[in-house]
Amino acid sequence: MKEEKDKKKELNEKLEKLEKLKKKHEEKIEQEEMKEDIDKQEEFIKNLSNSFNDLQNKYLYQQAEFQNYKKRREEETISLLKYKNEDIAEDLLPLLDSFDRAFVNKDKMSEELLKYLSGFELIYNNLLNVFNKYEIKEIDCLNKEFDHNTCQALMTEHKEGIEPGIVIEVLQKGYMIKDKLLRAALVKVSE
Repeated sequence: MKEEKDKKKELNEKLEKLEKLKKKHEEKIEQEEMKEDIDKQEEFIKNLSNSFNDLQNKYLYQQAEFQNYKKRREEETISLLKYKNEDIAEDLLPLLDSFDRAFVNKDKMSEELLKYLSGFELIYNNLLNVFNKYEIKEIDCLNKEFDHNTCQALMTEHKEGIEPGIVIEVLQKGYMIKDKLLRAALVKVSE
């Protein structure tokens, strides 16, 4: 009987050990499943975070693009308003040129022509006042160093006592509208 009791006891101990091993094994399997779930969740969170960062970058890029567009439109609008009279000024420049040509031989005209010319001078001065009002100015380049930004040299001539590169004659006046070239002056330059 003692032997039987010992065997039973031994069997019970083995069963307990087996039960503990089974429990440990189940816990291990459960931990592995939890680890897999956690890994999947971490991968999902990582993908979600990457997607969020991509969307955030796209949003910031779009915001920057919109700000640049808005800035360009404002600059274009300001430029359009600033130079809105440029076309009409260009159309009126030939009139000024015609007046200038009419006044060239003023000292050789008869008394009667000078009376007519004085009326034309009033019109010419009114036209110049309108140009001044809209900040359209004649380019002052006579007897100054040639500036390729505002003048176009049509001829060169050697003139005694004048340094090379000086404008010695204005063949056609040039004009600026505010800070922009409206028409380059056509000039003769010393060589």
